[in-house]
Amino acid sequence: MSAVQQYFGAMYRDDDPFGYRERWYEARKRALLLASLPRARFARAWELGCSNGELTAALAPRCDALLATDLSERAVALAAQRNAHSAHVQVQQAEHPRSWPPGRFDLIVFSEVGYYLPLPLLQDCTQRLRASLSEQGVLVACHWLHPFAQACMDGRAVHACLAQTLQLPRLLRYEDDDVLLEAWSASPYSVAAAERLR
Repeated sequence: MSAVQQYFGAMYRDDDPFGYRERWYEARKRALLLASLPRARFARAWELGCSNGELTAALAPRCDALLATDLSERAVALAAQRNAHSAHVQVQQAEHPRSWPPGRFDLIVFSEVGYYLPLPLLQDCTQRLRASLSEQGVLVACHWLHPFAQACMDGRAVHACLAQTLQLPRLLRYEDDDVLLEAWSASPYSVAAAERLR
């Protein structure tokens, strides 16, 4: 068992170790991420690092099919329980990039996971994410900006690696003192243009 697996194994003795259900910071971050999505619905989506399934539950109403994966067996059980009412949501235990789902996705959410990967693994993972995007697919990434003991790099370094490796147009960027949120797509998309506002 790797050090990261041991860390998350210990963390998920608590059903909500990061305070996703209780902290305004987490509720606000979810709202920012959901508002950043350029389309109201996505046919097939994938959330890496789904944790206890709170973001999964928020994404589910906007997806026809949603795959949620996490390294932690306990997190997967919690996410599956949280989303048991949503038949179109599938929750799986997986260690990325070692294991990888087949097919392509219209939306990939890469939130709060990049800094747990050493740079070579993050680069490999990002290349695979790019290959897993559909022609008009969107990749959204969101990461904490402050240092912590388990991080291989900080959030800005994660996003710099994503941007350099993806080589895709950036749809948006939001940053405050605590969090960095960005989205990329091969098909630049304007919500206003799509709704014929301009």
